[in-house]
Amino acid sequence: MNLNLIKEFIAIVGKELVFVSEADRQAYSYDAAVLTPQIPALVVMPENQEQLGKTVRLAYENGLPITVRGAGSNLSGAVIPSSADSVVILTNRLNRIIEINKEDLYAVVEPGVVTSVFAETVSSHGLFYPPDPGSQTVSTLGGNVALNAGGLRGLKYGVTKDYLMGMEFFDCNGELVKTGSHTVKCVTGYNLGGMMLGSEGTLGIFSQLILKLVPPPKASKAMMAVYDDIAKASETVAAIIAAHIIPCTLEILDKKCIKYVEIHTKAGLPVEAAAILLIEVDGSHVQAVEEDANEVMTLCTKCGATDIRPAKDADEKNKLWEARRNALPALARARPTTVLEDATVPRSKVPNMVAEINRIALKHNLEIGTFGHAGDGNLHPTILCDRRNKEEFRRVEDAIDEIFDAALNLKGTLSGEHGIGIAKAKWMEKETNRATINFSKKLRLALDPKYLFNAGKKIL
Repeated sequence: MNLNLIKEFIAIVGKELVFVSEADRQAYSYDAAVLTPQIPALVVMPENQEQLGKTVRLAYENGLPITVRGAGSNLSGAVIPSSADSVVILTNRLNRIIEINKEDLYAVVEPGVVTSVFAETVSSHGLFYPPDPGSQTVSTLGGNVALNAGGLRGLKYGVTKDYLMGMEFFDCNGELVKTGSHTVKCVTGYNLGGMMLGSEGTLGIFSQLILKLVPPPKASKAMMAVYDDIAKASETVAAIIAAHIIPCTLEILDKKCIKYVEIHTKAGLPVEAAAILLIEVDGSHVQAVEEDANEVMTLCTKCGATDIRPAKDADEKNKLWEARRNALPALARARPTTVLEDATVPRSKVPNMVAEINRIALKHNLEIGTFGHAGDGNLHPTILCDRRNKEEFRRVEDAIDEIFDAALNLKGTLSGEHGIGIAKAKWMEKETNRATINFSKKLRLALDPKYLFNAGKKIL
């Protein structure tokens, strides 16, 4: 990159926050997806809103492709730089929790705040921020909004979009755009926040977010249901939803996941089981929670659970959820390469999707561990392989195609929470249509006429 241009970035943020060495730049060449990395030309880390706006303006004026990045924990290639002349703008230093309003139940934050830090801070004020992506201990709120992240509590409490009240973001000219409000209701202007949500850095760069908070539940009860057949477990999920019971979490782990998670966590999971469901119900009244829990246990038994183990106390409950959150790290230790997908189907189709995943694994002779948010249809088939084995990885790619086809045939979607990025852009038209792609391109080019914001991502 031109030395004079590098000096201009240094003049904005300071020398220590502009990274030019190959080693530093290489650290921002990839994310958690199994995709080819791309080393950017430059990495810049603004510390405040003014620096962020100036950085965006300078990069855009000079025709530099721009990739905005938080923790880089996403699984779709959304923060892999577009090309060798890209500038990566890091938001990690924009990490202030500006306000937590207990009277009106909202918070104002910068995009670099880590999700779990925010949730814990909110909890210390007696409030609750429900979205809890699996990467919450490292992922940032800006990234959550950029990909509309979900989590274990999505079934009952919804996902990131359900908590976004407003935002400020910089457009391609480095101008600050404001949308939304601190109020519960707001119809002032276009719903630009809705447009930016899930945009994966392709339409602008967040500088501030207004997030809704809620009162925490007063009672909860967790349990583990054990099955000798994964079909029975997935049928239980459909039965619980059909009974109009909405647990706050309803998670599934198949036999492979159970085995690897138990090796990794020593949580006391039943390694002989074909599948387990981890279920938690919560609410404002102890009696109502007990009634829901009892009905859930009855449904589990009717659907073929061989054992049901209610958590005796908070420690046991936390062990269950620690085990679930360790599903991906545990699977990742099994083979050199872990390909995690998030094919999502209507909740009633979970049994069909589980059967399809198992059929595809058998057909392509692959080891696929399936876990995920069964209660909202968001499954995570995880393929364990070695990318260096070209023949095996060709089978992996064929299997992924078939998994997506199966999800779409069941009226599902390509991604429930991981985003599109590079990884799934080529399938977008299959889920939507050509008119949708063309409309999206026109919208994108109207806001980014040079096509510099995360080029090659989401919409091709």
